[in-house]
Amino acid sequence: MTSTIHRRFLSVLFAAFALSAPLVAGAAGGDGVDWWNVPYPEPFDASGIQTTLERIHVEGNRFVDPAGNPVVLYGVNISDPDKLAKQGHWSKAHFQVIKDWGATLVRVTVHPVAWKERGKDEYFKLLDQAVTWASELGLYLNIEWHGIGNLQTEVFQHPMHFTSRQETYNFWRDVSFRYAGVPAVAFYELFNEPTTYREQLGRISWAEWKVIVEQMITIIRAHDPEVIPLVGGFDWAYELRSVGADPIGFAGIGYVTHPYPMKAAQPWEENWEKDWGYVADKYPVMAAEIGFMAAGEPGAHTPVIADEDYGRRITAYFEKKGISWTVWCFDVDWAPQMISDWDYTPTKQGAFFKAYMLERASR
Repeated sequence: MTSTIHRRFLSVLFAAFALSAPLVAGAAGGDGVDWWNVPYPEPFDASGIQTTLERIHVEGNRFVDPAGNPVVLYGVNISDPDKLAKQGHWSKAHFQVIKDWGATLVRVTVHPVAWKERGKDEYFKLLDQAVTWASELGLYLNIEWHGIGNLQTEVFQHPMHFTSRQETYNFWRDVSFRYAGVPAVAFYELFNEPTTYREQLGRISWAEWKVIVEQMITIIRAHDPEVIPLVGGFDWAYELRSVGADPIGFAGIGYVTHPYPMKAAQPWEENWEKDWGYVADKYPVMAAEIGFMAAGEPGAHTPVIADEDYGRRITAYFEKKGISWTVWCFDVDWAPQMISDWDYTPTKQGAFFKAYMLERASR
């Protein structure tokens, strides 16, 4: 409550200061508002939302509820809200289908290109809807900055991922200010997939990555001390081998892996344990992207080609380790797809994970 009151006081203070400045004829911008009169951003207003969700936090190597009971979440990635809105599929009904499939968690992928093109204020309208719908349906959210590349050199894999450290820091400043204290917004995944792409994107050390990550967490914690930041490692967020000897210098965070089937050789379980699974013995781990598809399916590519054997083995490994996860992707375009059309017909992996989530939900 104190945090919310403090943030609203800041908003009023900044707005009052702005309005006290004299208006100069002809100096207004295209929207009719002088740039020096633009007020501080408003926090999200959750006062009218009815929800049963409780705030999740970290204790030891687990996500837990307010009573300290372990919480393991599972669900889906959705494609970028900007994409869904432009294609006519951004709606509460989309989230309802996800809920009906048994999910408890939705990963919301925010691409830097979409954030810039739509603009912060308009993009926040989409995120506000996601927060409202998730809150009402009892779904937790992981809001994720979907860059792929090297934030140290600021060289990225594709134009859709182009960003900068400054833009990334400001993104988390704005998002954490807006959604502080909202139980549905449980996680902030700081950067999708750190990679040097075999040094095609330049070099970055774990020590350098820690400095960047800890700056993000510092900014987030100053605005929203309750949310759980999630940190990915290198190799497109697959491996966490440096965490054991040199963990991120903050308590109350989680680590991220994207363990697609072709990222490790057989035996999978043995290599998963060495590459990232061991971290779950000391810290919470979120497998924020998993998934599989056959080689002949639309969009099939390395590293996602596999079958249901991968699905059975990785979900069993998650259960053994207490790891939360989200499947890529609840979309008809982005492979490996969970749905084959907008009537929500499941693909092969969609049918597998839908059945698994519904079985988990019935326990």
